[in-house]
Amino acid sequence: MGNGEQAEQRVIVALDVPDVESAIALIDQLPQVGFWKVGLELFTSTGPKILEVLKSRQKRIFLDLKFDDIPNTVAGACRSAAKYGVDLLTIHATAGRDALKAATEAAQEGAAKAGVQPPKLIAITLLTSISARQLAFDLKIPLELPEYALEMALLAQESGLDGVVCSPQEVAQLRQTCGDDFLLVCPGVRPTWADQGDQKRSLTPSQAIIAGADYLVIGRPITAATEPKLAWKRISEELTTVA
Repeated sequence: MGNGEQAEQRVIVALDVPDVESAIALIDQLPQVGFWKVGLELFTSTGPKILEVLKSRQKRIFLDLKFDDIPNTVAGACRSAAKYGVDLLTIHATAGRDALKAATEAAQEGAAKAGVQPPKLIAITLLTSISARQLAFDLKIPLELPEYALEMALLAQESGLDGVVCSPQEVAQLRQTCGDDFLLVCPGVRPTWADQGDQKRSLTPSQAIIAGADYLVIGRPITAATEPKLAWKRISEELTTVA
């Protein structure tokens, strides 16, 4: 994490906007951002069009559609998504071992057929909006939250996935247990000066990197800021100080 450029490459900015025009406006406003996340709202609105826009600007893409279905359906979705040449693709760990294995094979097939690099497939351990209390009382899961996140990460790793999405508060334990080659992607990162929003398990960007995150996904603290450029600059500068 020596210089600003490295720091900036670790931040994925969420394109959480409703349409392609708003997305292009944001991409053009933040030319320094090299890695963008396309989630359910934008992809449902624009389809692959937004991916073509990002590709044409040589941007890296995190296609965050969180597939969660029977193995055959998940495999088909991953096969199709891999054709776009995206860099990261998500699936829920709770889809289960068979779906996770089918997803990894299908993503390789889809990419090979399209002649592109296969995406890194990463599993959702637990949505960052869910608290320990909700895990116990609403989802009826008897494990403590950090233990549950770890079990989901190990399931993903055993199934051949490249990494997981986890909250910053689980990242240190997962890094220790899953090793250095396992990708850890952290949403729910909030600079001290930003609104917490609906994130229940948060850390600042530099804390998350120090804890062992490979990538930080940051949306509203940048995109909803009065001056997105300034917010991006502040986060990049904060990360540059992390040795």
